[in-house]
Amino acid sequence: MKVLGIETSCDETAAAVVEDGRKILSNQIASQVDIHARYGGIVPEVASRQHTLSIVPVIERAMAQAGVTWNDLGGIAVTMGPGLAGSLLTGVNIAKAIGLARGLPFTGVNHLEGHIYANWLTGAELSFPMVCLIVSGGHSDLVLVRGHREYVLLGQTRDDAAGEAFDKASRLLGLGYPGGPAIERAARSGNASIPLPRAWLKGSHDFSFSGLKTALLRLVEGDGIPSPQDAAASFQEAVVDVLVKKTVAAAQEYRARQVLLAGGVAANSYLRQSLSEASPLPVLVPPPILCTDNAAMIAACGYFQFEAGKTDNLDMDVIPNLRLV
Repeated sequence: MKVLGIETSCDETAAAVVEDGRKILSNQIASQVDIHARYGGIVPEVASRQHTLSIVPVIERAMAQAGVTWNDLGGIAVTMGPGLAGSLLTGVNIAKAIGLARGLPFTGVNHLEGHIYANWLTGAELSFPMVCLIVSGGHSDLVLVRGHREYVLLGQTRDDAAGEAFDKASRLLGLGYPGGPAIERAARSGNASIPLPRAWLKGSHDFSFSGLKTALLRLVEGDGIPSPQDAAASFQEAVVDVLVKKTVAAAQEYRARQVLLAGGVAANSYLRQSLSEASPLPVLVPPPILCTDNAAMIAACGYFQFEAGKTDNLDMDVIPNLRLV
């Protein structure tokens, strides 16, 4: 079964065609990074307008790359939340329009669940139960995956998510936007020599990076830092240290068979390497292009929803604060 995926939750306009939830036939992404970089962050109104301009050409390119027609598709999967309301509406409305015009079923997909299903596109064998660390701009969640669409939330951020922390640290250090890649680039030529705090929150699988961010702010405003590169390396090490140790502990506690990594921050090579080296269990990590927002993961997740008999109708609406569990 071939599924068209549509993703417009934030600032990436994406469309993809995936077969049987595992084989990518096309994966097209129109990025808005250069547009929002001048503002130092995402401007929701600008993002939604850009989605409106880009969505039809992106879908056309995805269909052409896959070499399929509308008659070849079995359904449409679209992100319905969480995300920016205006951005989500662009994708959901065009999915409804295509579904109605072409007589195709469609299903709304949770963006976070889509990130989990990016791991099904790696070609690896997956075995339940699994513990998945979802790290992105707005989320830092530890999830026990017991089966398809069977989740238990083990831990989450109590304040700043890892991606937000990287963005704020990058702004403090004058490294640019987006913060995650900027911090990683600077850290490569720096030394993690600055002692920064870790919030372990003993007895909990939750995360907290607000105190770490405040500690960096006080250093910058106080005695200063040896170099932005050293500060970036130290900050990155502090974030990754907590993410990795809590993930490994949760996987062992819940007797997981595998550890999954997902979300935009999962593209960070230091995090990928650190988790793989620290975990006694097999670690699955999608390639970076499938960690950042994309439609292939939405199509993959949508396939398994269709297989389970889930479809939506025209009264489906976006849910900007949609939760995974």
